[in-house]
Amino acid sequence: MRTSLIETEQIEAHLLQLTNPGDTLVFEAKLLLDNELSDKLHWQKAAYNIIKLYGRNQLKQEIEVVHQSLFNQARHKSFSEKIRQIFSKQ
Repeated sequence: MRTSLIETEQIEAHLLQLTNPGDTLVFEAKLLLDNELSDKLHWQKAAYNIIKLYGRNQLKQEIEVVHQSLFNQARHKSFSEKIRQIFSKQ
């Protein structure tokens, strides 16, 4: 179990480019020699990409909620009018 955790931490450090050049070279050599490590790197990278996309989608939804609130609620009418004036063609 401990080896697995250490390996996961090494993969993460590699993906996030947190290692020094010497450690990077050693890790890349291990990748060439160990197909299982290479697979683990691939899947951890894929997981990070999925998490990143999920986070971006969540942020887009939150921004859309704020946008709808600012531009569609009566209490924000003067604000939305000012913004529209700024960006309207004059």
